[in-house]
Amino acid sequence: MPTENPSSGTPAADIVTGCHVLGSDDHGDPVWGHVSLRDPQGRGVWLKSGGRGFDEVSYEDIALIDFDGTLLEGSGPPPREYPLHTEVLRARPDIDSVVHCHPPYATALPATGQPLYAFSNGAGPFAGGVPRYEEPVGLVQTAELGAAVADRLGDARALFLVGHGIIAVGSGVATAVTTAVLLERACRLQILATWAGGVAPELRNPGKRYVHAESDGYLLRTWEYLVRRLDTAG
Repeated sequence: MPTENPSSGTPAADIVTGCHVLGSDDHGDPVWGHVSLRDPQGRGVWLKSGGRGFDEVSYEDIALIDFDGTLLEGSGPPPREYPLHTEVLRARPDIDSVVHCHPPYATALPATGQPLYAFSNGAGPFAGGVPRYEEPVGLVQTAELGAAVADRLGDARALFLVGHGIIAVGSGVATAVTTAVLLERACRLQILATWAGGVAPELRNPGKRYVHAESDGYLLRTWEYLVRRLDTAG
Protein backbone atom coordinates (compact mmCIF):
# COMPACT_ATOMS: atom_id res chain seq x y z
CA MET A 1 0.00 0.00 0.00
CA PRO A 2 1.50 3.38 -0.90
CA THR A 3 2.46 5.72 1.92
CA GLU A 4 1.19 8.86 0.21
CA ASN A 5 -2.33 9.94 0.93
CA PRO A 6 -4.76 8.21 -1.44
CA SER A 7 -7.34 10.29 -3.20
CA SER A 8 -10.62 11.10 -1.55
CA GLY A 9 -13.21 8.40 -2.04
CA THR A 10 -10.82 5.45 -1.85
CA PRO A 11 -11.45 2.87 0.89
CA ALA A 12 -8.37 3.99 2.85
CA ALA A 13 -9.32 7.67 2.66
CA ASP A 14 -12.90 6.97 3.72
CA ILE A 15 -11.79 4.90 6.70
CA VAL A 16 -9.21 7.45 7.85
CA THR A 17 -11.84 10.20 7.74
CA GLY A 18 -14.33 8.00 9.57
CA CYS A 19 -11.79 7.21 12.28
CA HIS A 20 -10.96 10.89 12.74
CA VAL A 21 -14.65 11.76 13.08
CA LEU A 22 -15.04 9.08 15.76
CA GLY A 23 -11.90 10.28 17.51
CA SER A 24 -13.22 13.84 17.61
CA ASP A 25 -16.50 12.59 19.11
CA ASP A 26 -15.06 10.64 22.08
CA HIS A 27 -15.47 7.15 20.66
CA GLY A 28 -11.93 6.02 21.44
CA ASP A 29 -11.09 3.62 24.28
CA PRO A 30 -8.21 4.66 23.94
CA VAL A 31 -6.76 2.66 20.99
CA TRP A 32 -9.42 -0.03 20.54
CA GLY A 33 -12.18 -0.04 17.97
CA HIS A 34 -12.27 -0.35 14.20
CA VAL A 35 -13.92 0.92 11.04
CA SER A 36 -14.24 -1.36 8.02
CA LEU A 37 -15.38 -1.08 4.41
CA ARG A 38 -16.17 -3.81 1.93
CA ASP A 39 -13.61 -3.87 -0.89
CA PRO A 40 -15.33 -2.55 -4.05
CA GLN A 41 -13.44 -5.14 -6.10
CA GLY A 42 -14.77 -8.01 -3.99
CA ARG A 43 -11.42 -9.03 -2.53
CA GLY A 44 -12.39 -8.72 1.10
CA VAL A 45 -12.53 -5.95 3.71
CA TRP A 46 -10.52 -2.78 4.31
CA LEU A 47 -10.16 -1.89 7.99
CA LYS A 48 -8.16 -0.05 10.62
CA SER A 49 -5.35 -2.22 11.92
CA GLY A 50 -2.90 -1.94 14.78
CA GLY A 51 -3.02 -0.25 18.16
CA ARG A 52 -3.80 3.28 17.03
CA GLY A 53 -6.40 5.63 18.47
CA PHE A 54 -9.13 6.84 16.13
CA ASP A 55 -7.74 10.37 16.24
CA GLU A 56 -4.23 9.33 15.15
CA VAL A 57 -5.05 6.83 12.40
CA SER A 58 -3.09 7.40 9.19
CA TYR A 59 -3.21 5.79 5.77
CA GLU A 60 -0.43 3.40 6.80
CA ASP A 61 -2.80 1.96 9.45
CA ILE A 62 -5.37 0.73 6.91
CA ALA A 63 -5.18 -2.86 5.67
CA LEU A 64 -7.04 -5.08 3.22
CA ILE A 65 -7.83 -8.62 4.37
CA ASP A 66 -9.82 -11.42 2.82
CA PHE A 67 -12.82 -12.91 4.63
CA ASP A 68 -10.55 -15.42 6.38
CA GLY A 69 -8.32 -12.68 7.80
CA THR A 70 -5.37 -13.10 5.42
CA LEU A 71 -3.53 -9.83 4.90
CA LEU A 72 -3.65 -8.78 1.24
CA GLU A 73 -2.46 -5.17 1.34
CA GLY A 74 -1.12 -2.77 3.93
CA SER A 75 0.61 -3.30 7.23
CA GLY A 76 -0.60 -5.81 9.74
CA PRO A 77 -1.51 -7.63 11.66
CA PRO A 78 -5.27 -7.12 11.31
CA PRO A 79 -7.16 -6.56 14.57
CA ARG A 80 -8.03 -9.69 16.50
CA GLU A 81 -11.72 -8.85 16.18
CA TYR A 82 -11.70 -8.83 12.39
CA PRO A 83 -14.36 -11.63 12.37
CA LEU A 84 -16.82 -9.13 13.80
CA HIS A 85 -16.47 -7.16 10.56
CA THR A 86 -16.14 -10.00 8.08
CA GLU A 87 -19.09 -11.99 9.43
CA VAL A 88 -21.43 -8.99 9.65
CA LEU A 89 -20.54 -8.04 6.07
CA ARG A 90 -20.95 -11.65 4.97
CA ALA A 91 -24.42 -11.77 6.52
CA ARG A 92 -25.54 -8.32 5.35
CA PRO A 93 -25.11 -7.81 1.58
CA ASP A 94 -27.18 -4.63 1.95
CA ILE A 95 -24.42 -2.82 3.90
CA ASP A 96 -20.79 -2.08 3.09
CA SER A 97 -19.35 -0.65 6.31
CA VAL A 98 -19.13 -1.70 9.96
CA VAL A 99 -18.05 0.38 12.96
CA HIS A 100 -17.13 -1.24 16.26
CA CYS A 101 -16.24 1.06 19.14
CA HIS A 102 -16.70 1.57 22.88
CA PRO A 103 -18.24 5.04 23.38
CA PRO A 104 -18.94 5.80 27.05
CA TYR A 105 -22.69 6.47 27.07
CA ALA A 106 -23.59 3.78 24.54
CA THR A 107 -21.59 1.33 26.65
CA ALA A 108 -23.08 2.53 29.95
CA LEU A 109 -26.77 2.62 29.02
CA PRO A 110 -27.19 -1.04 28.02
CA ALA A 111 -25.31 -2.05 31.16
CA THR A 112 -28.25 -0.65 33.18
CA GLY A 113 -30.67 -3.03 31.47
CA GLN A 114 -32.71 -0.16 30.01
CA PRO A 115 -33.77 -0.22 26.36
CA LEU A 116 -33.00 2.85 24.28
CA TYR A 117 -35.96 5.22 24.06
CA ALA A 118 -35.87 7.20 20.81
CA PHE A 119 -37.21 10.52 22.08
CA SER A 120 -35.04 12.92 20.07
CA ASN A 121 -34.24 13.75 16.45
CA GLY A 122 -30.80 12.21 16.80
CA ALA A 123 -32.34 9.01 18.10
CA GLY A 124 -34.74 8.83 15.16
CA PRO A 125 -32.80 6.12 13.29
CA PHE A 126 -33.32 3.85 16.31
CA ALA A 127 -37.07 4.28 16.74
CA GLY A 128 -37.46 0.58 15.99
CA GLY A 129 -35.17 -0.30 18.89
CA VAL A 130 -31.56 -1.43 19.18
CA PRO A 131 -31.03 -5.17 19.69
CA ARG A 132 -28.68 -6.44 22.40
CA TYR A 133 -26.01 -9.13 22.28
CA GLU A 134 -25.58 -10.29 25.86
CA GLU A 135 -23.36 -13.36 25.67
CA PRO A 136 -20.45 -12.93 28.13
CA VAL A 137 -17.65 -12.99 25.57
CA GLY A 138 -14.49 -10.93 25.59
CA LEU A 139 -13.18 -10.34 22.08
CA VAL A 140 -15.20 -11.35 19.03
CA GLN A 141 -12.25 -13.12 17.42
CA THR A 142 -13.72 -16.25 15.83
CA ALA A 143 -15.95 -16.69 12.82
CA GLU A 144 -18.50 -18.46 15.03
CA LEU A 145 -18.75 -15.50 17.42
CA GLY A 146 -18.82 -13.05 14.53
CA ALA A 147 -21.69 -14.98 12.94
CA ALA A 148 -23.58 -15.01 16.24
CA VAL A 149 -23.19 -11.23 16.54
CA ALA A 150 -24.35 -10.80 12.93
CA ASP A 151 -27.39 -12.97 13.63
CA ARG A 152 -28.32 -10.86 16.65
CA LEU A 153 -27.85 -7.64 14.68
CA GLY A 154 -30.32 -8.90 12.07
CA ASP A 155 -31.41 -6.08 9.78
CA ALA A 156 -30.92 -3.33 12.37
CA ARG A 157 -28.69 -0.28 12.01
CA ALA A 158 -26.89 -0.88 15.30
CA LEU A 159 -26.33 -3.40 18.07
CA PHE A 160 -25.44 -3.08 21.74
CA LEU A 161 -22.63 -5.48 22.63
CA VAL A 162 -23.57 -5.42 26.30
CA GLY A 163 -20.50 -4.86 28.45
CA HIS A 164 -18.35 -4.34 25.37
CA GLY A 165 -19.49 -1.49 23.14
CA ILE A 166 -21.53 -1.13 19.97
CA ILE A 167 -21.72 -2.05 16.33
CA ALA A 168 -23.09 0.39 13.76
CA VAL A 169 -23.51 -0.41 10.08
CA GLY A 170 -24.28 1.49 6.92
CA SER A 171 -24.15 1.67 3.16
CA GLY A 172 -20.71 3.26 3.49
CA VAL A 173 -18.31 4.65 6.07
CA ALA A 174 -20.23 7.93 6.23
CA THR A 175 -23.55 6.37 7.24
CA ALA A 176 -22.01 3.76 9.56
CA VAL A 177 -19.93 6.35 11.44
CA THR A 178 -22.82 8.80 11.66
CA THR A 179 -25.02 6.01 13.02
CA ALA A 180 -22.45 5.38 15.76
CA VAL A 181 -22.25 9.10 16.57
CA LEU A 182 -26.03 9.49 16.78
CA LEU A 183 -26.41 6.35 18.89
CA GLU A 184 -23.92 7.70 21.42
CA ARG A 185 -25.77 11.02 21.57
CA ALA A 186 -29.11 9.27 22.01
CA CYS A 187 -27.71 7.23 24.90
CA ARG A 188 -26.24 10.34 26.50
CA LEU A 189 -29.61 12.12 26.34
CA GLN A 190 -31.34 9.15 27.91
CA ILE A 191 -28.86 9.01 30.77
CA LEU A 192 -29.40 12.75 31.32
CA ALA A 193 -33.16 12.24 31.30
CA THR A 194 -32.83 9.37 33.74
CA TRP A 195 -30.84 11.56 36.13
CA ALA A 196 -33.59 14.17 35.87
CA GLY A 197 -36.37 11.73 36.75
CA GLY A 198 -36.79 9.42 33.77
CA VAL A 199 -38.19 9.40 30.26
CA ALA A 200 -41.91 10.17 30.18
CA PRO A 201 -44.02 7.15 29.16
CA GLU A 202 -45.47 8.92 26.12
CA LEU A 203 -41.94 9.41 24.72
CA ARG A 204 -40.85 5.81 25.11
CA ASN A 205 -42.65 4.64 21.97
CA PRO A 206 -42.30 7.46 19.45
CA GLY A 207 -44.19 5.77 16.61
CA LYS A 208 -43.77 7.73 13.37
CA ARG A 209 -42.63 10.95 15.07
CA TYR A 210 -39.08 10.64 13.72
CA VAL A 211 -39.69 8.78 10.47
CA HIS A 212 -37.80 11.55 8.65
CA ALA A 213 -34.61 10.42 10.42
CA GLU A 214 -34.60 6.92 8.94
CA SER A 215 -33.03 7.74 5.56
CA ASP A 216 -29.41 7.76 4.48
CA GLY A 217 -29.92 11.36 3.39
CA TYR A 218 -30.60 12.38 6.99
CA LEU A 219 -27.41 10.65 8.11
CA LEU A 220 -25.33 12.14 5.30
CA ARG A 221 -26.31 15.71 6.19
CA THR A 222 -24.99 15.06 9.67
CA TRP A 223 -21.85 13.43 8.25
CA GLU A 224 -21.11 16.50 6.15
CA TYR A 225 -21.25 18.65 9.29
CA LEU A 226 -18.98 16.27 11.20
CA VAL A 227 -16.40 16.42 8.40
CA ARG A 228 -16.64 20.23 8.22
CA ARG A 229 -16.03 20.33 11.95
CA LEU A 230 -12.90 18.24 11.48
CA ASP A 231 -11.67 20.60 8.78
CA THR A 232 -12.32 23.62 10.97
CA ALA A 233 -10.35 22.05 13.80
CA GLY A 234 -7.40 21.73 11.45
